[in-house]
Amino acid sequence: MAVDIIKLFNDELPGALQRNADDAKTINAKFQLNITGAGQWFIDVSSSGPSCTAGNPGGADVTMEVSADDFQLLHENPQTAGMQLFFQGKLKVQGNQMLAMKLAKLFSYK
Repeated sequence: MAVDIIKLFNDELPGALQRNADDAKTINAKFQLNITGAGQWFIDVSSSGPSCTAGNPGGADVTMEVSADDFQLLHENPQTAGMQLFFQGKLKVQGNQMLAMKLAKLFSYK
């Protein structure tokens, strides 16, 4: 089932981060997601977070770029699709690549 990317980042994830704030802060990172065809979002799960806001203010520990179609795959199966997309060159990661794997935890929050 396809996820509404804009709704996910503008409504669902910010609320989930607030409900799971203490756990989210243990990740201690700032993520920049650039999703071609959908938008850009900055996710702060450092001690100053948690928050998820539209845009690219800079200062991310890891920046990820992926198409909207490939993000659907990534969201459905983060571990398997993430590795496949990365090695196919469809998921570009700049910065701390180990942090990129922690992003899946954020999408498990309800």
